[in-house]
Amino acid sequence: MQAAWLLGALVVPQLLGFGHGARGAEREWEGGWGGAQEEEREREALMLKHLQEALGLPAGRGDENPAGTVEGKEDWEMEEDQGEEEEEEATPTPSSSPSPSPTPEDIVTYILGRLAGLDAGLHQLHVRLHALDTRVVELTQGLRQLRNAAGDTRDAVQALQEAQGRAEREHGRLEGCLKGLRLGHKCFLLSRDFEAQAAAQARCTARGGSLAQPADRQQMEALTRYLRAALAPYNWPVWLGVHDRRAEGLYLFENGQRVSFFAWHRSPRPELGAQPSASPHPLSPDQPNGGTLENCVAQASDDGSWWDHDCQRRLYYVCEFPF
Repeated sequence: MQAAWLLGALVVPQLLGFGHGARGAEREWEGGWGGAQEEEREREALMLKHLQEALGLPAGRGDENPAGTVEGKEDWEMEEDQGEEEEEEATPTPSSSPSPSPTPEDIVTYILGRLAGLDAGLHQLHVRLHALDTRVVELTQGLRQLRNAAGDTRDAVQALQEAQGRAEREHGRLEGCLKGLRLGHKCFLLSRDFEAQAAAQARCTARGGSLAQPADRQQMEALTRYLRAALAPYNWPVWLGVHDRRAEGLYLFENGQRVSFFAWHRSPRPELGAQPSASPHPLSPDQPNGGTLENCVAQASDDGSWWDHDCQRRLYYVCEFPF
């Protein structure tokens, strides 16, 4: 009996110290590895049972009370109840019970699980990146096709514009010969729009012709009759395709050829027996008289004479078309 009590005195404090150390470690790991309170309670109950069996506490209590009286039994029950109360007080409530300490295997398992999750996420990123690369390739091909289609459309538009220009020139040429004056291999058509000399030349070119370029007296007289009939009873200056913009006094047609025939206006001569005037007529001076300020030639519609004018002046113009 004394040996049993001695064994109990030596073992019980160590077991209790071990229990407190384990509980301290469990408090440090509380909330990290789940809640296994039920398993902990079963382990403590089993440890207490083995301790009681090793110490022989029921037998020891019975030796002190050999008769096995009711009083001894009540004392034993009271001590057992007190021990259970102390154990309940020492045992934390389920709500605040610490979780068991993780083992190295648990740590390795947790790390491997996290790595597996990261690997799965990385795989999903690779899949999405591949899908994006495929989409980029498709968009690049579509953009290339659109550029090719835009180039084809641009070429088609250019071809249509060229065809339209040819059609307008052909239409202008036919209109000039049908509505205007046909003379040999030329046709003249008067336009009643006011334009500067360069703009008038551009409009005649767009219609397939050029400003009128009378090459001899026969064409000059025919053009004079046509303009007089079209603008009578008024006298309007009409642009011709003649100018000296390149050099003063060097008159050229719009096609670059040099003018060899002129019909400049001259002031009226005095009557027979009258004294000639030394000063020119103020309303009809001899032409050309504008110098470098007047470099373009217009024809008067009443008598067909040529006058030099400022090239920016807006006048009627007559176009010439080949026939």
